[in-house]
Amino acid sequence: MTLKDQNYAQYYLVQEMMGTVPTVEKFDPHCADFVADSIRRTGAVMFTGEGSSRIMPAKNARRKAMQLGLKYNFQNEGSRQAMEYDLNGYTVLLDSNSGRTKEVLTLAKQLKAAGHKEAFSLSANPDTPLEQASVKGHVLGCGWEEAVAATKSVVEQGLFCEAVVWNLAGKDMAPALKALPEKLQTALTLDIPSEIVSWAKAAHTIYFAGMNDGVAEELTLKTNEITRRKSDFLEGTYAVHGIEEVMQEGDIVFVVNPIEAEYEKFQTVFAGAGVHVVAIDTKVTPFERTIIVPDAGELQSYVYLCAGWNVLVEIAMSDGINLDKPQRARKVGNEM
Repeated sequence: MTLKDQNYAQYYLVQEMMGTVPTVEKFDPHCADFVADSIRRTGAVMFTGEGSSRIMPAKNARRKAMQLGLKYNFQNEGSRQAMEYDLNGYTVLLDSNSGRTKEVLTLAKQLKAAGHKEAFSLSANPDTPLEQASVKGHVLGCGWEEAVAATKSVVEQGLFCEAVVWNLAGKDMAPALKALPEKLQTALTLDIPSEIVSWAKAAHTIYFAGMNDGVAEELTLKTNEITRRKSDFLEGTYAVHGIEEVMQEGDIVFVVNPIEAEYEKFQTVFAGAGVHVVAIDTKVTPFERTIIVPDAGELQSYVYLCAGWNVLVEIAMSDGINLDKPQRARKVGNEM
């Protein structure tokens, strides 16, 4: 994927994916300080939103918090289900790019009516109904995206939520951020072997396996939006616990950062099912193919995400798909 080729550059989706690099370059982790301050008061946080606004940003932050051993209570849930919960005593971060997503806005209004004092919004637009229903809001610096599939906003949302975690841990995020843009650029422009593209196009289902940090799950969603193909997310080692019964010969599994202790089991199960396996990792793996990406240390999840986007664009471009105009999916899935 490259903006130097007009075949790619003509699409907003590609422009916005590549726009991730300058978005990260200008990201200031202190923009999230007010949410961290709130969590220090409450001791608990609920990250909520729909689709891409929640999957990777919320789950990646929760994983990071657990890795760092933070004692705060980190939760994430879709907004409709979150409405069932008693959120008194929780900081609530309401995430919606448009600021008009029905489920999120309904929850925000419910919290406001109840007098909740620790509910905050995160949006790509200023002065939205969501921000007006919240105590305070932050507007993403990446701006509004034209493509239906959210991309650079997902990364900035992820960085915002992760900045909250780094703040609570008393860690400076800036040094890790400094090296990230170059590594994202590399992941976005890697040459994807044509063999991998051919395997994906021939598959009945494209699977993504990986940790429950939102990366593989978000790529599963993007597979639907970008390639118009069936996809499924296999969390952790779920891929070797029965799903092989319904996999079809010729299917493909992209394993994001495969667990070394599970290499042999994955190989045995997938070989028996006649499934192609492609790893996305920072090092060579024993699977059929490995897409090797730069090592970004504690911010590695963003590199894996960008590499996955790159793969999906190549699949869609090979099929001649208009990346900006899905037939059914909408920019705002359920607008108030």
